[in-house]
Amino acid sequence: MNWVKKRKLPAIEAIQFNGWPYIKLSDLWSALHRSFNSAQSHQVDIGLLEEIPSKKGSVWAPFSKKELLQTIEKCNNSSSPRLDKLLWRYIEMILKNNNCIFKLIDIANACINLRYWYNHFKTLTTVIIPKPNKLSYDMPKSFCSIVYLNTLDKLFEKMIRERLQFHSISNNFIH
Repeated sequence: MNWVKKRKLPAIEAIQFNGWPYIKLSDLWSALHRSFNSAQSHQVDIGLLEEIPSKKGSVWAPFSKKELLQTIEKCNNSSSPRLDKLLWRYIEMILKNNNCIFKLIDIANACINLRYWYNHFKTLTTVIIPKPNKLSYDMPKSFCSIVYLNTLDKLFEKMIRERLQFHSISNNFIH
């Protein structure tokens, strides 16, 4: 991808926030943080949640081998390596062993049943890259962030998303 290559910015150009150039990394992070989290100081009306009718919870069925294999089948082998450097094709090779399949399913089911997400899965790295074709790179909005998660975390999240989307679609047809 041509637009993600390193770019040489003019020496006089610096990211600005509220008219001030940010040259130090700590200042840059502060500017990006303020730009992307500007809604943090807004008041939130929690009373809105009381208007949502409560529904009966449903039992979460354990993940199956079929769900895991269908999810991994949809993963893009050309995507960039995750934080743990584990590529999808490596996961596919690991899943050729039935014991490994069931160990991964056990881990995913344990996360759901215990309502606990391992700290290893929560580790992430954010990379900030310039957006393509910008006239000037002196504003925080001229950049976008990419978050790298661990591969197994991403796989389990995809399995959960597939299950929730299927459940949502099937419920729409019932009603």
